[in-house]
Amino acid sequence: MTVLAHGVGGSTDLPVPLSYALIGAAWALAATFAVVAVAWRTPRFDPAKPGRELPAWVTNAVDSTVLRWIFAAAAATFSVWVVVAAIWGPQGSDNALPGVFYVLLWVGLVAISVVVGPVWRVISPVRTMWRLSQVGRRNATPTAGRARYRPRWGYWPAVVGLFAFVWLELASSDPGSLTAIKIWILIYVIAMLLGAALFGTTWFARADPFEVYSVTVSRLAPFRRNRATGRIVLGNPLDHLPTMPVRPGTVAVMAVLLGSTAFDSFSQSATFSNFVNRNAAAIPLLGDTAGGTVLRTVGLLLFVLAVGVTFSGAARAAAGVSRERRRELPGLLAHSLIPIVVGYIFAHYLSYLVERGQETIVRLGDPLGRGWHLLGLDSGDVQYFLSLNPTLLWTIKVTSVVIGHVLAVIAAHDKALRVLPVGHQLTGQLAMMLTMVGYTFAGLYLLFGA
Repeated sequence: MTVLAHGVGGSTDLPVPLSYALIGAAWALAATFAVVAVAWRTPRFDPAKPGRELPAWVTNAVDSTVLRWIFAAAAATFSVWVVVAAIWGPQGSDNALPGVFYVLLWVGLVAISVVVGPVWRVISPVRTMWRLSQVGRRNATPTAGRARYRPRWGYWPAVVGLFAFVWLELASSDPGSLTAIKIWILIYVIAMLLGAALFGTTWFARADPFEVYSVTVSRLAPFRRNRATGRIVLGNPLDHLPTMPVRPGTVAVMAVLLGSTAFDSFSQSATFSNFVNRNAAAIPLLGDTAGGTVLRTVGLLLFVLAVGVTFSGAARAAAGVSRERRRELPGLLAHSLIPIVVGYIFAHYLSYLVERGQETIVRLGDPLGRGWHLLGLDSGDVQYFLSLNPTLLWTIKVTSVVIGHVLAVIAAHDKALRVLPVGHQLTGQLAMMLTMVGYTFAGLYLLFGA
């Protein structure tokens, strides 16, 4: 069986013509904006809403030190298993490491965080290593650390880590190289532990790319804490969305996440592949391989910058605000990009998570390549359900993209009612609305047409 990239073929497999999908999505956004502009005159999303309290045992379980250590130990054990497979397993395409790294971690972390919350804080192997290193130490101040983390650094260290990850996957010459992945992980572990030694656990919250990634998308989770009581509650995710902190680098985090996913689609197009093949050798002092890496790196940077510049420009286009408020607007509205990021990740990588994820788990059942079938896992058990049902897959993809953008328009509108002055609350959103439509067109075209 041949499994195509991301489980789908070209745009000819789309159940409806691509132009219809683009026009329908644009009308959906325009209609949403028109409805909220008329019927939504006051802010409705409030992080202070109490939500529906869950039984006390739920909060007790979430806060249980014993349970947290059990989950952390399970994650650490799984990580050791992956390390064994990576080092002593088959050193080729049958190794489980790339699947764990690119599929289970990068995509699976989004799926779990959107459902239950920022789980990486609990299961992060580097956090577990740090906690173990602090056991028995007197006068330890793990939160503050030995030095003060400067507020102006914000999320910029995490931005560097996120870009390093997407660069390895999308721009490097051999993203499936076991050596490259091992080096990346080694550098990541060393950077996290050294940073924690200086700045304490604040370093993980600001610099760990996977923790910032998990916490960011978890703003759409239906579960959160009641700020007054500390109890776990069930509530509207759009009430939780505005709780995303506004710090230096917030917009850059969103730009890397959204821009890299868009570039992934574009980089698989024949147009870009042919461009790289024709021009790689023309890069001075570099061969074909390094030249191709440079061109892909430039392309990735351009996509990330395009998202950051267009979003910041649209946010700052509002009239009637002071210069200081205009500088703050991109950060204040950045949370509205989270539904787009989540929707596009599911649209782009859902089949990878479901099908390549199964393949990875099967490989983990035979980590050393000796023909083991732990837990009865076998390659014949992998179900390529989505690949064999392209109509369903395309429907899920279009729905994910459109819903993500519709929620983004609603979230941006509600926030604009809070931060824009009366008389400019609607006109101040027009640039953002046009930008969202542009993102929708570009996202669907790159996903299906490029």
